Amino acid sequence: MDLDQVKDERMRRWLKLMVERNASDLHLAVGSPPALRVNEDLAALDFPPLKPEETRSIAYSLLKPNQIVAFERDLELDMSFGLEGLGRFRVNVYMQRGSISVAIRLLPTHIRTFEECGLPVKIMEEVCQRKKGLILLTGATGSGKSTTLASMVGWINRMRRCHIITIEDPIEYVHANQQALIDQRELGVDTHSFAAALKHVLREDPNVILIGEMRDLETIESALNIAETGHLVLATLHTSDAAQTINRVVDVFPAHQQQQVKIQLSFVLLSIMAQQLIPSLDGNERRLAVEVLIATPAVRALIREGKAHQIYSVIQTSQRDGMRTMNQSLAELHLKKEISFEEAMARSHDAEELIRLIRPA
Repeated sequence: MDLDQVKDERMRRWLKLMVERNASDLHLAVGSPPALRVNEDLAALDFPPLKPEETRSIAYSLLKPNQIVAFERDLELDMSFGLEGLGRFRVNVYMQRGSISVAIRLLPTHIRTFEECGLPVKIMEEVCQRKKGLILLTGATGSGKSTTLASMVGWINRMRRCHIITIEDPIEYVHANQQALIDQRELGVDTHSFAAALKHVLREDPNVILIGEMRDLETIESALNIAETGHLVLATLHTSDAAQTINRVVDVFPAHQQQQVKIQLSFVLLSIMAQQLIPSLDGNERRLAVEVLIATPAVRALIREGKAHQIYSVIQTSQRDGMRTMNQSLAELHLKKEISFEEAMARSHDAEELIRLIRPA
């Protein structure tokens, strides 16, 4: 839609400011002025604090009638929309202390390449060429998982004649068909749940399936089974490193199933990539730090044997296979003068190891 179709004049102004200031997020909450997040820092805009009736009218100006009904029933709502000539936005509307708050994220319309994301190009191309298996993208909210997934789908779209189905909540990046045929399904619009969509996805003749988030046992179980049946599955989890990711996948299952899940995961897993986005040295951009686990025979054996805690040591010593720890990635960014020492230290899970990498004896 056009910017003029946004009913509230204030919202039109704030969305334009988001784009002009390259902000990642816009926050609207009662009792505070609107705030933009630029390179991780929140800054209040020069507007009066918002009143309860204002956040309600502003939020409802973005929603369709059926979305208003869904929000008033569930007290929270995810949706997305695009504005011609401005960009695409992901919106979460939610209640806090009896009033409506809104969080809006600006989504780049350009599908970035692996190089533009700061991803290891050779490894990314190798895993995206695979015809079956499971690739997991992990990290906190705002760590760039959606952008990385979009770049992977974009690469496959350019390089492979295949059918890609995405299941997202909501759709963030919109892909145009190139070599591939892409169907993008949105929760609440095209399907009721990840589990429902995955139950029927194999009848839709896919080659590649993107799962926006593996939230529960049913979704994780479906992802493992689909990867096992000869499909490439891309999915995300909110975990901070490879070992934690493996444990999260296994631990969601009942105890009597966990050994079988370890065996299944060891066969289907291709790679785990754990991400963080870090302000650049000049403060104008953000840089991607990424831990990379490749499922080599040694890694698969550790997963089967329930020794996920030993995987970090394998990553440390397997750079020739394309692996790297988060500390190795942080040290590389700092030594290239792309991030500060303080930021690198703040993002490290083992500060002493990071110092040894940056300042070897």
